[in-house]
Amino acid sequence: MKKIKFRKRYILYFVMISYLIICQSCMKMRISSKKTKTFFATSKIEFIDSIVKLDEHSVHYIQTGKKDNPTLFFIHGSPGSWDAYKEYLKDTLLLKKYRMIAIDRPGFGYSDFGTAENLKVQSEIIFDFIKKVDNNKPIILVGHSMGGPVVTKLAENHPNKYQCLVIISGSIDPKAENPEIWRPFIMKKPLRYLIPGALRPSNDELWWLKKDLNIMKPNLKNIVSNVVVIHGTKDRLVPYSNMSFIQKEFVNAKKVDTLSIKNADHFIPWTHYKIIRDALLDIKF
Repeated sequence: MKKIKFRKRYILYFVMISYLIICQSCMKMRISSKKTKTFFATSKIEFIDSIVKLDEHSVHYIQTGKKDNPTLFFIHGSPGSWDAYKEYLKDTLLLKKYRMIAIDRPGFGYSDFGTAENLKVQSEIIFDFIKKVDNNKPIILVGHSMGGPVVTKLAENHPNKYQCLVIISGSIDPKAENPEIWRPFIMKKPLRYLIPGALRPSNDELWWLKKDLNIMKPNLKNIVSNVVVIHGTKDRLVPYSNMSFIQKEFVNAKKVDTLSIKNADHFIPWTHYKIIRDALLDIKF
């Protein structure tokens, strides 16, 4: 009987240790260089797969299109990586008009993976990256979900830098953001080590988001570029009310165009690809 209990105890230890190891290695939600190469090879699209080293950070990115074209700069949601926009990066119509860059946001993909940053720090890191890759042509920021507040923060801090903001299902209104009360509990040790891969930094930044949006709100008046807001009317993750909030608060934007997708949910970059693609093609310089 003692031997059986002894064995059960060690089986339990083995399962727990195995789970912890798996948590550190799985669900990273990123694509290897080899798979990236294979993806673009099927379309015969030339691309750059690289990492820019900054002072204390690294930003991984994928680039397609002619180097002297205006830039579509894609920023993904939470969690995620550059491959959220992989179909856009090889779209033949977009390639005729734009140079396209999709990054791994800080804490995700191959950009300092696992280390979450708040909205202020993220925008500072990404701005330093943009300066490194700037080709002195118009820049259009495109952010989906959590990428929405990131592009908004970038434009708020550097209002004359960007030609246009495209906010897709973006969470901008702090009142509409209701973070789950369980998030801070799994941010603490040892529970945080039970959260696999990219879900860990995602949990951190989503818990901070409401505070970050409240900090950002008073300076939304700084935004002077054109703005395009695209949102599904049945979005259960980021309320559709964010659209009216943006129309009300972006008082100094050159123009705010809105596109409501009837009965669509949060995942419109993929479920309504052509609508999003055509909106990007319609942007005027």
